[in-house]
Amino acid sequence: MTYSFEDFEVGSAVTLSAHTFSREEIIEFASRYDPQPFHVSDEAGRASHFGGLVASGWNTCSAMMGILVRDMLADSTSMGSPGLDNIRWLKPVRVGDSVRLTVRVLDKRVSKRKPDRGIVSTRWEAHNQDGELVLTVDSAALFGLREPAAQV
Repeated sequence: MTYSFEDFEVGSAVTLSAHTFSREEIIEFASRYDPQPFHVSDEAGRASHFGGLVASGWNTCSAMMGILVRDMLADSTSMGSPGLDNIRWLKPVRVGDSVRLTVRVLDKRVSKRKPDRGIVSTRWEAHNQDGELVLTVDSAALFGLREPAAQV
């Protein structure tokens, strides 16, 4: 589906695809961007309070962003985002976990200064294969309007 501002309804939610985290991905990502011991070593992970190797929260966010782009934004009127708020890593993501993204629409409004676009506020909710909530992110995104004059 091609998403434009008009397609988002406050209170609606769409469930997108999932990403499965491999040991190799977890270690490679963490080695480059978040080299804390429990992200890069099985042994250090076991010795930590996590009891095993866990993905960096940034790895989880990046994987969810990839899903968002592939499933929703690639063929949309998206103009980017002014930022993210309230990132919460609620449960560790482990080797073999399959994490699915749901995007919930919290609010939307047409820009007063640029009425050809609107701001859509969403909450990302990422659940693992057991249905456990592992990540939430509050996001604002800019989307072009299909019919700007109709919204004025």
